[in-house]
Amino acid sequence: MPDSQRVTCPWCGERFETFVDDSEGAADYTEDCPVCCRPILMHLGDEGDLWIERE
Repeated sequence: MPDSQRVTCPWCGERFETFVDDSEGAADYTEDCPVCCRPILMHLGDEGDLWIERE
């Protein structure tokens, strides 16, 4: 079941909510910032922890 997490865009600094689904384990994916539209690389760990960086 997807959970929501608040993250801060590494490009523009705006905070937004993203949904993560850790039922499949660790994953890396790209999501665009809903404010500045720049790509953000999302790293989802096995425990549901999420860290982000500029793509």
